[in-house]
Amino acid sequence: MKLYRFLSEDDTSAFCHKVTAALNKGWELHGEPTYAFDAANGVMRCGQAVVKEVEGTYAPEIKLGDY
Repeated sequence: MKLYRFLSEDDTSAFCHKVTAALNKGWELHGEPTYAFDAANGVMRCGQAVVKEVEGTYAPEIKLGDY
């Protein structure tokens, strides 16, 4: 099955670490990163979609971060 995650974080090194950790677990970048102003919190936010092929059958209970 193909898994999809959208990673987001404030525009700090924490975002880069989150994406790097996913890449090191075998996730692959999917599309371009996004960058937008979060007016409610007054910060810039980054986002990146990642995908991964794994064995098994999809179920909504799957914790994507465990893969």
